[in-house]
This record gives sequence, structure tokens and C-alpha cells, in this order.
Amino acid sequence: MPYILKYQKLEVHIDHPLENYHLPRFDWTGKITEVRYKGISLSGIERATTGPDDFCGIGFYNEFGIEQPVGYDDIQPGDWFHKIGIGLLQKEAGDYFFAHPYRIRPLAFEVESSDTILSIRCQGPLENGYAYTYEKKIIVRDQGFDLYYQLTNTGEKPIVTDEYNHNFIRLGEPAVGLGYQLEFPFDLQPGVRGEVVNPEGICHFKEKKMQLSDSPTQPFFYSFLNGAGAVPARWKLSCPELGLSIEEVGDFISNKVNLWGWQGAISPEQFKSIRLDPGASEQWTRSYFIQA
Repeated sequence: MPYILKYQKLEVHIDHPLENYHLPRFDWTGKITEVRYKGISLSGIERATTGPDDFCGIGFYNEFGIEQPVGYDDIQPGDWFHKIGIGLLQKEAGDYFFAHPYRIRPLAFEVESSDTILSIRCQGPLENGYAYTYEKKIIVRDQGFDLYYQLTNTGEKPIVTDEYNHNFIRLGEPAVGLGYQLEFPFDLQPGVRGEVVNPEGICHFKEKKMQLSDSPTQPFFYSFLNGAGAVPARWKLSCPELGLSIEEVGDFISNKVNLWGWQGAISPEQFKSIRLDPGASEQWTRSYFIQA
């Protein structure tokens, strides 16, 4: 059964770390599967049809190290590496790929909950010189919720990775579509750096905004919308016709901002860079504000 945090007109549904999604990509702590405000769902899903073994994102899933898991390059095939918030994964031949079904040794998780707060803690054991403790808190409040992260390096080697929230959002409709507007506090630079996938030509950019001109039947994707610069971690997604909006504000500077979308969800992604020397700790926050 999921944990359901409630505050006035807001509900946030969160799966226990060891229930439902159990694959080696997304962080198992704080798997936010649904957000409802005034009875309206703001949660999307990565694909319309899924199976139990699909690497499928739902709601507000986050991930550490999509390109650089901790310690992967230090070991040989058959050895184990950390995927923060999940456990130890067994390396196979070749480069790391986030959608590969690696074998998992799951972590043990401590969970505490109340009506408005869920706290999840775990410890990554010492493996090849790397170890950590990690805690996430999800707190609901009037018109939104906050995600608090704390990561501490308890190992012998520096931890170098990143974290982002995939933000699978759909604004109360059967499909993402016409009228969706996404705004950032900086001028967008699609195609200046990184990847561009816009097969149907429905993503339109002007200065700080992106707008959809139709509902996508194929996935679209942009990496590094911020170009080469570091930018404030902030975006706002709205649909004026529906009178709905959701905004994310991070208390950090992001050096990579990506955008992914399909029929079931649109996902602005703000990456948080992490470098922790042994004994060091870092905290950061993602806050969400909803209007309907």
C-alpha cells in the first residue's frame, strides 16, 4: 500500500522503496507515483502501455548518475557498483547504460511517516572504497510539496555524480498537448549543445519559453537547453486553457537542463552536480508550487 501525504487540497502518493517499481534506474526512495490537487491529477506516465519489467517512469521519479554511476569506471565486469538510492548493481561488459537490467543487491531502507511528512533513509555499504548515507524527506504543504535531500560520503574515495527529477507531468488531461507552455528564467538554447529530437516539429521555442502546437504521438527530447552556462534551477509548466500550472524551484544552480515528452507526460529535468570528498555532506531542495 502506498503512503498518502495530505494537506488541505493536496495529496501525494508514494510507494515504499521495496514495493512496485524495483528496477535499477530510478531512485527507490520517495517514488512519488501520483500528485493530486483539488482532485486533479498532475502525474503522468512515461508510456501508455507498460509491463512489469519495463523501465517506466511515473509521477515524480528521480535518478542519480544516469551517465556516471558512482565507481563504475573503477571496476571490472562481475564487480559491483553503487546506484544511489537503490543498492549495488553488478557491472557487465561495455559502457554503462541506464536502461540495462543490471543485477541488484537492494539496500535496507528505514521509513518514517506522518500525515504530511515521509522520511526515508538508507546506507550504501563500503564497496571498492565507496560508501554513503542518504536521506530524503517529502513534505506536503499548502499548494505544493518539498523534496529535501541529504547525501554524506562515508567512504574512502570522492563521490562524483549528479541527480535530477524526471518530473513526469500531465496537467489533468488524457494526453499532453496543445496549449502547454513551459517557461524558464533564462533564454533557451535548443540545438546549441547536445541532442535534439523533435520529429513532428511541435516544440516551438522563443526566448525563455517553449510551447507545444499539438499532442505528440512520438517522443521529443532536448538536452542542454541552457547551452554551456550554469542557470537557476527553476521552471514553470502551465496550460492557461485548463487554468493549471506547476512550478519547480531548486536551491541550487544547474549546469544541465533537459526536456523530454510524449503523449503521457512532459518532463523538464534540472540536474544537480554532486562532488563529495570523504566525510563531506551536501543538502539540497526541490520545491513544487501548484495553482489550479
